[in-house]
Amino acid sequence: MKKKAISMLLAVLLILAVAAGCTEAEPDYDFTVNMSAIAKNDISSKGVSVHDPSILRVGDTYYIYGSHMDSAKSTDLVTWTRMSAGINKNNPIFGGIYDKFDEAFAFAGSPTSAVPTDNAAQGGEHVWAPDVKYNEKMGKYVMYYCTSSTWNASNLCYATCDTPDGRFEWQGALIFSGFNKDTIQYTDVLDYVSQEYAEEHYITDKNEYNFNDCPNAIDPTLFTDADGNEWLVYGSWSGGIFLLEIDEETGEVIHPQADPENDVDPYFGKRLVGGGHESMEAPYILYDKGTGYYYLFVSYGGLTRTGGYQIRVFRSEKPDGEYVDMYGRNLGPKLNNSMFALKLSGNYMLPSLPKAYMATGHNSAFTDDDGKHYIVYHTRFDNNTEYHSPRVHQFLFNADGWPCMLPYQTQGETVSEKGYSEKEVAGRYYFINQGTKIDATIAQPEIIYLNRGGKVKTEFDEGTWKMEKGTPYVTITIGSKEYKGVFCAMKDEAGTDVMTFSAVGSNESIWGVLYAEDVQK
Repeated sequence: MKKKAISMLLAVLLILAVAAGCTEAEPDYDFTVNMSAIAKNDISSKGVSVHDPSILRVGDTYYIYGSHMDSAKSTDLVTWTRMSAGINKNNPIFGGIYDKFDEAFAFAGSPTSAVPTDNAAQGGEHVWAPDVKYNEKMGKYVMYYCTSSTWNASNLCYATCDTPDGRFEWQGALIFSGFNKDTIQYTDVLDYVSQEYAEEHYITDKNEYNFNDCPNAIDPTLFTDADGNEWLVYGSWSGGIFLLEIDEETGEVIHPQADPENDVDPYFGKRLVGGGHESMEAPYILYDKGTGYYYLFVSYGGLTRTGGYQIRVFRSEKPDGEYVDMYGRNLGPKLNNSMFALKLSGNYMLPSLPKAYMATGHNSAFTDDDGKHYIVYHTRFDNNTEYHSPRVHQFLFNADGWPCMLPYQTQGETVSEKGYSEKEVAGRYYFINQGTKIDATIAQPEIIYLNRGGKVKTEFDEGTWKMEKGTPYVTITIGSKEYKGVFCAMKDEAGTDVMTFSAVGSNESIWGVLYAEDVQK
């Protein structure tokens, strides 16, 4: 009987051992964030300084054009060579504007304009936020940009050139803002609306520009819709973001018929989002035929290092809207914008960065010839200066068609369309949540575990994660919030191979970085 009892006991122990072997053991959790042993790369001391970068690809070369007449080029989206800098007539890219100075700065942008620059004592001109596209019908590269005198007195203009790196010549003014009864004569507004209409809609009883409802004519960018039509989107703070169609034969804007019910003004065009002088600027629209959506990128916050500058995105099934966020909401006039639109990037710190990125914003975006999608923006750093530098990050669409920006600047990474194994992605991640705030707070890394078997563990919460088989898609639930995103193997800023995830939900973006030594055994 003793032998039989021992045999039965051994059998039970064997069954328990096998069962234990089939269950992933809980790791010894360590939530201490220690990045001192991780290699760093002083990214803030390299490259060029181009503010508000707008990108154009011609052949194997990428060009970025920015405010203050700065521009640069690259062949790898990482290392940039300066082409121009400085607002003056000798600038090799922008200097042609000065050939017709009296016309180019007639309304705004110089101390001698009809509306003089508000810091005229400093001298010089204000030329901001250019965007360059090739116009096939004109056979020219066309630059759209703005001249500005005050926070709402601005003028959209355009210039042309035979090459992307040549001297652009001023062609004309397009849209004016910031005028009153005394300065409207220096604009073309009355060519499209009556004096009565202008005084009712554009000018207040105090003879001031109606900035709460009307746009600031800055930050122009172009995009092509699914049918090949060209559009110009522009605006900043003030009355919000507006849209006008482009006449491709001339490069000029097409003024629409008034349609108040759909928020279409006969001079300024259609309001897409914003208004009430809430912080919002730098619109950029990218159409993706894969998802079928138009993505409207904007920047919230103040553009200084501690101003909370950040990248947000809406989307629409039509070029002229309605543009909505992850809750299906449109940001209308006079609403608190901090809760609207998906926040892709703000202030953050990650492993391999010696200084946090701050005020990441004013982006352009493009789809490259190989189908990869990129966001191009400028960033400041946590170094007590306003120095800024351009950065390019790849972004991937999640299963629901929302963009997920990868944590690190691109270095040629390619996502595995077939996905990754649990062995490759399970482990201890450095984790940040970008949140939805508009302030100087820096998102600092925490530790999160994506355990084998689909469990999530943070220091204060639990959840689940699940991969979609045969794809890079992942769904991560932390507490009551669900985020959908992607895994992607890439390199950190110091060139170390890492596994990352980027996921979005509730208008928030979360990122994770996994190093080889933290992969779950």
